[in-house]
Amino acid sequence: MRVSTEELAAALELGKGSRVQAVERRPSMYETSFPLEDVDVTLADGSTLALVLKNLSPDELSDRARAAKPSFLVDPERELAVYEGMLAGRDLGTAACHAAVRDPVQARYWLLIERVEGVPLWQIGELETWRAAARWLATLHQRFAAEDGWRAHADRLLRYDSDLYRIWARRAREHATRSGMRRRDRERVTAVTERYEGVIERLAALPATFIHGEFYASNVIVGGGGRVCPIDWELAARGPGLIDLAALTTGGWRQDERRAIASAYVDALAEPPRSGADFDEALDCCRLHLAVQWLGWAPGWRPPRAHRHDWLREAAELVERLNL
Repeated sequence: MRVSTEELAAALELGKGSRVQAVERRPSMYETSFPLEDVDVTLADGSTLALVLKNLSPDELSDRARAAKPSFLVDPERELAVYEGMLAGRDLGTAACHAAVRDPVQARYWLLIERVEGVPLWQIGELETWRAAARWLATLHQRFAAEDGWRAHADRLLRYDSDLYRIWARRAREHATRSGMRRRDRERVTAVTERYEGVIERLAALPATFIHGEFYASNVIVGGGGRVCPIDWELAARGPGLIDLAALTTGGWRQDERRAIASAYVDALAEPPRSGADFDEALDCCRLHLAVQWLGWAPGWRPPRAHRHDWLREAAELVERLNL
């Protein structure tokens, strides 16, 4: 159900204590799974707001996303809980939440958040900007690892545990069969997922914190002054922080570049890992998980161009490197 301009105005007036004088709306160029609109608001006190409206109502999920996105991942209240209960007031540079509406009876959920002007990280070639994103990640993970208050909202988060890891391995095997994949590749998927079983308990034992869950470069806006602003918290979770670092360092990096990004993360930690070898192995385990997850996303489905990659080859290389 479309959000009316009157509803937008009412929600903003409730939070701002000022009448809304004018509202301009237009589709956002960044729309993916759910409808996104850029919203320009003028208040009666003369101030203006540049906002994004995200309609997370289940019936607003695009047909393409509905066909591809595993249903067990979808929770329309998750991103609302993240902006209202996890990120608000923490001075992390994330988009400010100006209004959030949840109506379970009518299955209506939407957010009005700050529109952050900037450039998607994937469009930036300077390695130092990527290292800054890694340092931001370290700050996020440490902040929540050290606090307990956020756990009141954790029931809305995905939980990375042995069951979740095994779901992805099973899906990858099933989809390899259903997608018409060549026999040789089906056999490679089966071999990879069987060997992946050997890291599941290691993954489940990694320290858990609040994670973005999809910290790919397409989900990070770099604003003025080097502001790092992740967007799309739909798969926010309680899990290993290295899942986010693994996502950040996917793609066609040279090994030295990938190490440089990872080292920025380590250097930003108040308590760096005691063993660099253990850290590298744990990060490879998380990279293997992401590869298996992409293989298990949906039968015959291809990732968006920004995430397009030979995940089967990467998974096969990782199981060899991990001696599984």
